[in-house]
Amino acid sequence: MNQATELHKRELRPGFGVEITDLDIAVADSATRAAVVDAFSKHGAVLLRGQKMNPDDLIKYLSAFGELEGHTQTQFTLPGYPNIFILSNREENGRPIGAHNDGVGWHTDFSYKDKPVKCTMLYAIEVPPEGSDTILADGCAAYEALDAAKKEQLNDLVLHHSYKHFMETRQYGGTKLSKEMEAENPDVFHPLIRVHPIDGRRALWVSTGTVKEIVGMANPQGLELIDELVEFMTQDQFTYRHKWQVGDLLVWDNRCTLHTGTLYDDTRYIRTMHRMWAKGDKPYGIGEVAA
Repeated sequence: MNQATELHKRELRPGFGVEITDLDIAVADSATRAAVVDAFSKHGAVLLRGQKMNPDDLIKYLSAFGELEGHTQTQFTLPGYPNIFILSNREENGRPIGAHNDGVGWHTDFSYKDKPVKCTMLYAIEVPPEGSDTILADGCAAYEALDAAKKEQLNDLVLHHSYKHFMETRQYGGTKLSKEMEAENPDVFHPLIRVHPIDGRRALWVSTGTVKEIVGMANPQGLELIDELVEFMTQDQFTYRHKWQVGDLLVWDNRCTLHTGTLYDDTRYIRTMHRMWAKGDKPYGIGEVAA
């Protein structure tokens, strides 16, 4: 029996996510890494604690999930590693080394792309003793909890996602896109109920920030429905709150989750994380065929 068949797992919360224990992923063989990816695909998130990963280890690990995705914003990528993005409030020589308070607000990454990312990885290097949690919301559990009439209302709805809309209206001050950036990030349309390509499970797949409208539904009613669904999906019964420790390596499935960061006292504490993404597929809804 090889190592890949001996993964020790426990749920992060009932029915969602797994922590894999007693595993040093930096030295694991390819079969073991494939088993970790399989656990991720089935459970929505996978956590490994106590890892000691250099940048090359991180790239090797996430490459098992798929081709690595680049970053729309590149000013805080790790020197020599354009696929590793730094999240931090640390400054060196009077300049920030990473993005600060990035990812606060319920969303799914790269929803404004035709092919949003499959997964997001965070690796904890410096962790405040309080605050800075990451919360994941289970879209599949939330969808299954809807009554039949609500499912019928939502099953065929389509969301209009816009990077331009997000950047111009975002919480920390709007930014007007250059013509080049706008051309590189055209508006896209995705199903509100997303079908998972691994096993066909259905997920409530709303987001905030990038959603400009529900197609065929006038605003403000459309955006009010989005807010209602996000509030429903992010109830405690559907969420897992991750309290970070140094060496934590967490990967979650953007095809069936929402996530948000939480704030911390950045006047007292330092937080540094490395973030990476793996490329995904074009989302498809109920009655559609995967591209």
